[in-house]
Amino acid sequence: MSTAPFPGRDADPHGGSLASKGPTRRGGSGRKRITELAGGAQIEEVFLATRKQLRPNRNGQLYLQVELADRSGAITGRMWNASDDDFEAFDEGDYVRVEGTVQLYSGALQIIITAIGRVDPRSVDESEFCVLSTADIERLMGELTGVLGTIRSEPIRRLADEVLADADLMAAFKRSPAGVKQHHAYGGGLLEHVVNLLHLADTVAPRYPAVNRDLLLVGVLLHDIGKTLELESERGFSYTDAGQLLGHVLLGLELVDEKIRAVEDRTGSVFDAETAIRIKHMIASHHGEYAFGAPKLPMTLEAIALHHLDQLDARMAGTLQLMQNEAALDGGWTQYHANLGRKFFKGRG
Repeated sequence: MSTAPFPGRDADPHGGSLASKGPTRRGGSGRKRITELAGGAQIEEVFLATRKQLRPNRNGQLYLQVELADRSGAITGRMWNASDDDFEAFDEGDYVRVEGTVQLYSGALQIIITAIGRVDPRSVDESEFCVLSTADIERLMGELTGVLGTIRSEPIRRLADEVLADADLMAAFKRSPAGVKQHHAYGGGLLEHVVNLLHLADTVAPRYPAVNRDLLLVGVLLHDIGKTLELESERGFSYTDAGQLLGHVLLGLELVDEKIRAVEDRTGSVFDAETAIRIKHMIASHHGEYAFGAPKLPMTLEAIALHHLDQLDARMAGTLQLMQNEAALDGGWTQYHANLGRKFFKGRG
């Protein structure tokens, strides 16, 4: 789930009470999804709270900002003149009942909240909030292991198997998003992103015989593996201390070192040094540019391929989600998104 970032805003004169009143509706067929919301609409709906912050504006007054999500997308909610009590009234990962007004601001929709409160998860149809079902996750895992099972290099296959055999790591991998905002920002999003890339790599590698397919496939598996440590994914999505201080690239490099040592201990043989460096280089360079957080630029064929395939899947998924998030807007175009420098044509059919 994704939505374009919103710029900061000064205090609004209208505040809101956190008091939750009236019965909670089940998140079933009668609920209005985020992609169906339109500017100016008054809403009373249940969402999943994925991230929250209590922020001061330039006048020192506090407002609550929370990312609200369902299976169709995400939207930012803001409650003006908020307090510590408002902030503590629910946790990330809770289902919350929201009352407020949908507003179009700087090219994107947001909800100005007048009331928000935790609801009993037993009253919620969780299928309305999960982009990927348990069956989807298991299908994707089958595709993941199927493609990785075609790796011919024994050392590289052993490294992939070592990762797949780590039950705790794979549990985090299956529930993690690929990001908290821009693309595949939902439970299982990391797995879906990696599976998409494996299929893309499997298609592209044969077109360039000089590319080492086995290296590229294991690079796809490992390029974002540090996100399992960077992000807390058991209740909502937020950055861990290690994620804030180190980031997923450094955490991924540490994890790969750990797995290579485990392979060496298990086999009693030294892992090929050049292969290890090439794998770690793909992780270090997959962002492609220093400005985008890459410690190194791609300097091998496999690293170049990984970077561009990663960008392709991320941009396509992010743009598709952006279009879905604005499905309720009239016309064939999305709003102009300043951070992307453009608007997008959705079509008029």
